[in-house]
Amino acid sequence: MYGKGILKGLGVTLKHFVETYVDDFRRGRKRYGTREGVEYRSSKDVSGLFTVQYPEEQLIIPEEFRFVPFLVYDEGENGEREIRCTSCGICAKVCPPQCIWIHRSEDPKTGRPVPEPAEFYIDIDVCMNCGLCAEFCPFDAIIMDHDFELAVYDRHSNNIYDKEKLLKPASYYQKIRPRNYAAQEKIRQEKAAKKAARARK
Repeated sequence: MYGKGILKGLGVTLKHFVETYVDDFRRGRKRYGTREGVEYRSSKDVSGLFTVQYPEEQLIIPEEFRFVPFLVYDEGENGEREIRCTSCGICAKVCPPQCIWIHRSEDPKTGRPVPEPAEFYIDIDVCMNCGLCAEFCPFDAIIMDHDFELAVYDRHSNNIYDKEKLLKPASYYQKIRPRNYAAQEKIRQEKAAKKAARARK
């Protein structure tokens, strides 16, 4: 009332303005262009206003950040790829914008389905990055990526990702989401141990 709110808001703006320069003098050159400066500006303790000098500087991405999904494969002993996806189709069913298409592999002799996708497509222009596909996948085969720099000149030929473009190793998943990876691997090992125990009986 009577302009007190406007004055209060201007006071907050002035406080941030002053804190910015105080922090600049206190931290000197370390505040900009260094890993330490980026870590500080990514933290909750940052004071004042700041500008990230993108693309030279990038704020640290939190583990739970999600962008377009990718398919996980395990690396076998002889270097072969063991794709976790069994082409069950759950991800395509739960996808709200319906941007996932899967074509299941078939055994050429029997015509029966093989638990591996022959083709797997995601239209990343349509994907809304909700993460439901990763949440509902029973095999931990689809994970939300951290790569958000996807600008291209021709989106029609570049932004429909096929199976080869979507596949990334489990080591990459471990690097971008270490806590999630450790928790899922623990569950996978427990299930494998129970399965082995049942097989021995």
